[in-house]
Amino acid sequence: MTPNRVAIRFEGQNYTYKQLYELSYRKAGYLQKLGVKKGDYVACLLKNHLDTAVVLVSLQLIGGVAVLLNNRLTAEELLWQLSDSKTGLLITERDFVEKISVVSSQLDRLTLVWKETIDAVPFEEPVILEEIELQAVCTVMYTSGTTGNPKGVLQTYGNHWWSATGSALNLGIHEEDSWLCAVPLFHISGYSILMRSLIYGMKLVLHDTFQPDKVIKVIKDEKVTIMSVVTTMMIRLLDSLGEEKLPTTFRCMLLGGGPAPLSVLEQCVERNIPIYQTYGMTETSSQIVTLAPEYSIEKLGSAGKPLFPSQLKIIAADGSEAGAYQSGEIIVKGPNVTKGYLHREHEHEKYFLDGWFKTGDIGYLDKDGFLFVQDRRSDLIISGGENIYPAEIEGVITSHPQIEDAGVIGVADPKWGQVPVAFVLTKADLTEEEVKEYCKGKLANYKLPKKVYFVEQIPRNASRKLLRRVLREML
Repeated sequence: MTPNRVAIRFEGQNYTYKQLYELSYRKAGYLQKLGVKKGDYVACLLKNHLDTAVVLVSLQLIGGVAVLLNNRLTAEELLWQLSDSKTGLLITERDFVEKISVVSSQLDRLTLVWKETIDAVPFEEPVILEEIELQAVCTVMYTSGTTGNPKGVLQTYGNHWWSATGSALNLGIHEEDSWLCAVPLFHISGYSILMRSLIYGMKLVLHDTFQPDKVIKVIKDEKVTIMSVVTTMMIRLLDSLGEEKLPTTFRCMLLGGGPAPLSVLEQCVERNIPIYQTYGMTETSSQIVTLAPEYSIEKLGSAGKPLFPSQLKIIAADGSEAGAYQSGEIIVKGPNVTKGYLHREHEHEKYFLDGWFKTGDIGYLDKDGFLFVQDRRSDLIISGGENIYPAEIEGVITSHPQIEDAGVIGVADPKWGQVPVAFVLTKADLTEEEVKEYCKGKLANYKLPKKVYFVEQIPRNASRKLLRRVLREML
């Protein structure tokens, strides 16, 4: 509808929707020549860059499904996800050559495509999808489960469409809107901004990394109106701002990735920074519950209410619907909620109940229907907006031949919100450094235990279930 509007601004350069389409059309031609056709799963291991947006849009044009890989993962973690997703093609870049050489040496069926040389493939006119089926899968993003191994979340075009629509009905769409994205495009937080840009016809200001001073300057110079942040980013922005205020053209900070400390919310109110606290997950294609700024003091600490047309319920331990202020599991329903996990159709009942998705998170609704999240997926550690599941770290630690058992919990950290610490039962003398060193290369840096405690016993109940509550008491 608006081909001459700016679609993406990256590294000081504007690209219109017409230019984005033309770049994506050419890329789609190369991908089609490589054998990509509608419904094919294509893994992407890329940084935040204009090229990444072009690759992701080109896959949409020909109906390829993007399997978005977290570029902070180790070769071992990537290998698991590539094997689980059964993808035959990986698009990546030279910066990841070390990890990729390890991966490709162990996956014979994987065709590697380097973004730097993809244009050397002969071009063929791509068969462009004239119509998008809302139930068709658009993207797959891996999210960890309490059982240790991550699961590929199926996100349909309908999920992304309704996520963007729900957000628009909440925040409104202004003619002059532009959204700053300094969160990874491989996360739902970043990818959802790309989708909103395409759906609203809104400028996306894309940053390769998060640098607070650069962000503040761009918000002022580019008249950015909206930005998505996690708590650690917000803390750093407040520090960099000092006594300064953001311009009046800036209309909202969308804060996700776990509950924010009240001190941060209070500082935002003091500085007149409109802040929308949100609750969402990969399975809900971004935010599903949001708190409007007018309630930021009155309902301090609440994630808000479900975005239209999603629904939310709290289920008590006996399966009944909980009353006001009664804690229970948060279950959600709506057209932005995933239909399930990749290659795990047989496990559907584990995650869904009569069409409702069981989040595993604990919370309550107040008398006005505002959600208060008390505990994220029971064992989940949220560190700088990244989800960390203790079971995954425990699995790596216990694979050490000299370690008998291990338990991991999250502890509060002023910079990251939470960090993992490990309790270890050894068969022989080991040092803390040896345990940490063993985990390196097997776990992404942000998942590495920051402290290791050697104990005589790991607390477990009769059915061998780890008692993390006791670990917290021991700490």
